[in-house]
Amino acid sequence: MREIALDTETTGLDPDTGDRIVEIACVEMINHQATEEFYHVYVNPLRSMPEEARRVHGLTTEFLSDKPLFSEIADAFLTFIGDSPLVIHNAAFDMKFLNAEFKRARMKPLPFERAIDTLRIAQEKFPGARVNLDALCQRFGINNAHRTLHGALLDTRLLAEVYLELCGGREPGLAFSSVDEKDTKSGAEHVTLNRIFREARPHNPSAEETEAFEGFLESLQNPIWRQGK
Repeated sequence: MREIALDTETTGLDPDTGDRIVEIACVEMINHQATEEFYHVYVNPLRSMPEEARRVHGLTTEFLSDKPLFSEIADAFLTFIGDSPLVIHNAAFDMKFLNAEFKRARMKPLPFERAIDTLRIAQEKFPGARVNLDALCQRFGINNAHRTLHGALLDTRLLAEVYLELCGGREPGLAFSSVDEKDTKSGAEHVTLNRIFREARPHNPSAEETEAFEGFLESLQNPIWRQGK
C-alpha cells in the first residue's frame, strides 16, 4: 500500500488573502513505513515574505526569488504523488493551499477525500491532549531535537514516523530489505520483506509425557478423554 506523507510551508495562514506556498515536501510510504523516495521543492510565491512567517520557517524573499513558480513544478509534484492517499497533519490547511495554487495554475484541484488527517486521528486517539507534531514526537519517543525551525522536508519525515506509530507502530521482525521494479503507472514499488527463519516446533508428546498423562487419567473417574473408545 503506497501513501504519501506531505507538508507545505507558506507565506501565511490564508490563501484567500494572497498567501502562497513556498515549500512542498513529500515522502513515500509503503505499508505505513517511509522509503527512500521523496519529493522536495522550494517555490517562488511572487510576493514578499512576511516577518511572522519568516520566523517560523526561515525562508526569505531573497532566497525564494530564483525558485520555480508553482505552475512550473505542478506536473512533477502530481507525478510523484500519483493516485496515492496523502497523509497530512492538519489536512484542511495544506489541501486548501494546494488547491488554491492549482486554481491559479488553471489545473484540476485535488479531492479532499484523498487526505488522511493525522491531526484528527491523534485527537480521537488522545482526547484532550496536545497533538501538534512536536507533542506527538515526544509521546512516541521520536527524536525531533534538530527541529529548530519548521521545514517541510524535515516535518514530513517526522510525520511519516508519527503516522506509523498512530497506525500501531513497527512490528518486531518486520523490515524492508529491498525495493525493486517500480510500477510505472501508479508509482507503487514492489517490496521484498526479510522474514526471520524459525525451526518448526515439535507438537507430538514425548514418551515420558504420554506416560505421565496416562497416569493422570487413571486417577480420574470416567475421564472424558477415554469416552467413546
